[in-house]
Amino acid sequence: MFSIQMNGQDKTNQITDWKLWNKENKLMVTVEFPSGKSFTQPLDLCKITPQKEIKSGLLSKKKDIYQLIDCATEYGNKYIVVNYPNDPKKYIMKSENVSIIVSSGLKNEHTFSYFTDIVKERVRFASQNNKSMAENIERQLNKVTPYNGTALHAYCYGKNETRNSLEHFIFPFGLNESQLEAVENAFSSQISIIEGPPGTGKTQTILNIIANILVNKKSVAIVSNNNPAVENVYEKMAKKKLDYLVAKLGSSDNKKDFFSELKGVPPYDPNSIDIPIEGIDDILERLKDSLAAQNKVAQLTAEISELLIEKKYLEEWHEENLIVDLIDINRYKLSSEKTSDLLAYMNHLSQKHISFKERFRLLLEFKIFRIKFLETYAERISFTYSLQFHYYEKKIRQKEQQLKKYENELKKDHFKKLLDDLTNKSMQYLKQQLSKTIPSNQNFTVDNYRKDFSNFIKRFPVIGSSTHSIINSIADGAILDYIIIDEASQQDIVPGILSLGCAKNIIVVGDRKQLPHIPEKTEITAPSNYYDCTKYSLLDSFVELFKEEVPITLLKEHYRCHPKIIQFCNQQFYNNQLIPMTTDEGESSIELVTTSKGNHARKRANLREIESLVEVGWSDEKDIGFIAPYNNQVNLAGEHLPDEFAKATIHKFQGRECKEIVFSTVLDKKMSSQRSVDFVDDPHLVNVAVSRAINKFTLVTGEDIFTKNNKSLAALVRYIKYYASDDYIHDSPVISAFDLLYEEYDRSLEKLNARLNLKNPQVKSEKIFALLLEDILMKVEFISLKFHMQIDLIQLVSIKNNFFTERELEFIRQKASCDFVIYYKVGKSPIGVIEVDGGYHEVTKQQERDNLKNSILKKSGIPILRLKTTEGSLEKKIENFLNNCIIKSSINGNEEI
Repeated sequence: MFSIQMNGQDKTNQITDWKLWNKENKLMVTVEFPSGKSFTQPLDLCKITPQKEIKSGLLSKKKDIYQLIDCATEYGNKYIVVNYPNDPKKYIMKSENVSIIVSSGLKNEHTFSYFTDIVKERVRFASQNNKSMAENIERQLNKVTPYNGTALHAYCYGKNETRNSLEHFIFPFGLNESQLEAVENAFSSQISIIEGPPGTGKTQTILNIIANILVNKKSVAIVSNNNPAVENVYEKMAKKKLDYLVAKLGSSDNKKDFFSELKGVPPYDPNSIDIPIEGIDDILERLKDSLAAQNKVAQLTAEISELLIEKKYLEEWHEENLIVDLIDINRYKLSSEKTSDLLAYMNHLSQKHISFKERFRLLLEFKIFRIKFLETYAERISFTYSLQFHYYEKKIRQKEQQLKKYENELKKDHFKKLLDDLTNKSMQYLKQQLSKTIPSNQNFTVDNYRKDFSNFIKRFPVIGSSTHSIINSIADGAILDYIIIDEASQQDIVPGILSLGCAKNIIVVGDRKQLPHIPEKTEITAPSNYYDCTKYSLLDSFVELFKEEVPITLLKEHYRCHPKIIQFCNQQFYNNQLIPMTTDEGESSIELVTTSKGNHARKRANLREIESLVEVGWSDEKDIGFIAPYNNQVNLAGEHLPDEFAKATIHKFQGRECKEIVFSTVLDKKMSSQRSVDFVDDPHLVNVAVSRAINKFTLVTGEDIFTKNNKSLAALVRYIKYYASDDYIHDSPVISAFDLLYEEYDRSLEKLNARLNLKNPQVKSEKIFALLLEDILMKVEFISLKFHMQIDLIQLVSIKNNFFTERELEFIRQKASCDFVIYYKVGKSPIGVIEVDGGYHEVTKQQERDNLKNSILKKSGIPILRLKTTEGSLEKKIENFLNNCIIKSSINGNEEI
């Protein structure tokens, strides 16, 4: 309902229609009567109700592009009169054609005030070189429009909105299982997060998201504080002849270059065959199972490789221990799982007499009818270790059969052809839709494009900018549909939040395991820990703030590095979640060069490490990178290494790659303050260093420099020694774990103990202790450790070193075992043994066995902790023991096999 009064008289019921119009910027009202006559008066002399005043906000009149308005007035629910900033003209629009969003009180909230105070402080303390940048960020922050539909509003209030996902998806840049999930998540939530480890197709994922934004006639800005990251997107769009859609804005120079040579819109080909979206839907649906199968092929290939390595170590162990005569196990037709169960049962039998009950169990569960070959203890030992070999053979065969099955599925489903079809048809469909929707107008200049931003964003729906220039790149108050922030793990929260105020939806992309930004110090207290600029990058802040409330997708499929290279990063940093899609053809892909003892470092450079590398040499590969934590070492390498080597600090190498990488750690024992070691041994830095290498990675380091720190570099040394070729494996009195066998053996032991030893107090004590140990190893200081149970001494210590007595050798060969053995997860080397001693350990015979075990472990350099089932403070004693084990392994610098 509305009413109109003119000259104080109500004309509402006398008229058939009315309109509001502009005459030389003076608002006029014209009413029409049934007779056909009309009457016009200035609005000032009329009263129209309802009348609604809007002080400030955002207005949209075309394809959801919002622009800032100073104020607006709505008359009679029919017309809205709009005033734009710095424009005296009044614009009249039909209410039904526009949408206005009123500004929120965001700028008055504590969170936004904190960011404002941070920026003001940075301006105040900025150096002369950085002053203009800080002031520019401050100006842009002041221009942010506080609207409750933006990503900034969602971030500051910690409230994410769900979205109705797209009905159709296209993938013109290729696809894998993780990327499919990431793209779908990007359109199901106002905020989505993509964690992209090195080589996992992060840019490809971003491009597919952009493609789906474009076909849905939406706008997007790609921003980063790292220009190469955005340039990578530009280059790949250019390869597909889609760069005409991109406005490369940001700095003044970028804008000048962009507007000086605007790319034209490709002509529409009327003869092109229309690609129906339903056809793409059908291909995608058929591909989903194949994408999962592709990942299974890669996972199984990696698992088989790991099993083969462990089997090789077992074979070497057998050659050393010729007392073990292997027998044929195949006749029992045991699966790998049953083999593990039988191993656990043989451990239970030990030297016991095999009763009728146990014979029956052997027959019932394992189909073993004749047991004459198990009469003597020596025969049982041979049988047990034969079972271990059988386990690997069966497990490898089982995995190979599964691998063949999935490979056949991919062939049967014509996976590669389907994937090519999806990619090609998606690209055709994208270009087909763009040719129908992108206008060809080019009448934009660096001076006028903001004034006509609604049309500009139709022509250039993809904006490229740095995070600290995005607000300067678009019209005041303009709100885009999407913002994609790349390299968000390197992005400071301020100016990162500038881009959040420019869009309704945000996709945050980065990798928290790589080098973060260097935060600026401040004494200003954050309103919440999650917004702390000195503690978190923008990516960290989003993850910590929203946790499970927003979709977080880890891109798992890795395409860059040789499997043996990326598997270190996978084990050490990514919790084995990555799937290597590259293949291992037996190449020598990891190498360790250890310098001789001595103090070789001077002024953050180490000539001996470079000389050691020169002595060892390198391949004929032309694409080799030399990286180090310090500029001085990089400069020194420039004097001694060939010019074709790419040389840079690790920080400068993030985002780059080489066929081969040499990583020089520089430090020696003299130049190894805790501060220096922590800097070089930073897990983010080590992750970046290793993952730059495509075909080969070489670590050049001093002997035992980082073992005491027991962090990433110690793990890397252990890893190379375990997985590298024989030339880089050193003799040691301890033997690396057969980890995959032991993991299944642990499960079999637990299953067996639950059935056979319900009333056995020793078993009950060990089970309680195992749970306690699991909890302790979850603590941060012990996260690098794991344990296995009931490990035979003969598979823990090496008898080839002739320092055991005859009685000790006899004890070792009698299959004596340890209750709990503590190992490093990466490198699989043992560092300690824990024994749980029940009451029977007071018996003289058992004491003699305990003393023998203590002596053997001592001679092998493996600490042992004995705990009585009756004593208290177990957790504290275990933690102290584990800390001492770590320190001892660091001091010894164990060279594990």
